[in-house]
Amino acid sequence: MPRHDDTISLRQMHDHVQEAIALVQGRTRPELETDRIFFLSLLKLVEIVGEAATRVSDGARNAHPEIPWRQLIGTRNRLVHGYDAVDCNILWDIVTMDFPPLASQLKALLPEP
Repeated sequence: MPRHDDTISLRQMHDHVQEAIALVQGRTRPELETDRIFFLSLLKLVEIVGEAATRVSDGARNAHPEIPWRQLIGTRNRLVHGYDAVDCNILWDIVTMDFPPLASQLKALLPEP
């Protein structure tokens, strides 16, 4: 399996977390059930965050236990394999409650541009 650059994967995680946070701004939780494009967009962004987390090396993950690596990867797996039973409340909570602090944590790991 090819190795991935940790900085690239962390940047992808950060960018997609930020995009998900921006996507929910001005939206309401019930819209996840009535706006299919909104739901699918948010779902995909959360999946990508988890997929990028799988590409971060074990060394980098071990060096930053403040990042909930297992939960991010587990969420990705649950969304991909349980796509027919996604709980909109959980998806909403991940993006509105868990992602804002995660964005800050990820930003702290990235080199200044």
